[in-house]
This record gives sequence, C-alpha cells and structure tokens, in this order.
Amino acid sequence: MSITIPGPTASAAADDERTEPAAVGWFPVCEADALEPAWGEAVFVEGRQIALVLAAPGELYAVDHRDPVTSSYVMARGIVGSRGDRATIASPLLKQVYDLQTGACLDDPALALATYRTRVVGGMVEVEVAA
Repeated sequence: MSITIPGPTASAAADDERTEPAAVGWFPVCEADALEPAWGEAVFVEGRQIALVLAAPGELYAVDHRDPVTSSYVMARGIVGSRGDRATIASPLLKQVYDLQTGACLDDPALALATYRTRVVGGMVEVEVAA
C-alpha cells in the first residue's frame, strides 16, 4: 500500500537552530486496521518515503523507508523482530538490524534510520513530519 497525503491535519512550530522554526504536522496515512502485526507498509508524506511498522498489536513505529547502506527504498519489507525488549527491523537486503524506537543500527553505530512519531486518531494512523 502506498498513499500520498496532500497536507497536515494540524500544525505546530518545531524548535531548531534556524531563524525560522520548521512547520511540523500530523499527516493521516492509513486506517489502523489496515496494518498487520510484524509487517511494514510504505507511505509517502511530504516528499518522504516512510515505513510504517506494526511490530505487535499496539506497537506502531515509523522510520525511513530508505535503507542507509544501499539507498534502496525497502525498509517496509524488512524483517520485523526484537533484540531483548527492543522492537527491531532488519534490512531485507544486507540484514543490518535497526531499533524501531530510536532508529539506531544495532550492528553498526555509524548507521541510523530517521524515526517519526505516530498516533492513532479516530482509527486513522497519523505520522508527524516536518512540512
């Protein structure tokens, strides 16, 4: 499933080091019931490809869909699992394992995935991204 979303449902200012703060918005991407546990889906929001991962019921994550090693957009097809109490996703290509909460690569500290906050509002999954 791939969905393009035209604009945010709400916006707020985000603090950063530029003189003008970046606009941040929550974007609806799909119905929560459309996601399957231990499986990812790719969504397209504000020019970004994002992998939504329902690691387990109630454990929803959003990370970059782009694999940092190969630059291929494949992370939604990664292998969902865990290391200890951390929900993880492994690249389907070269198998680097990433922490879904922090985006840190557990195999190579030089690698990371960007992460995005998620929420469910009225049965709809929303992802927070800078607009």
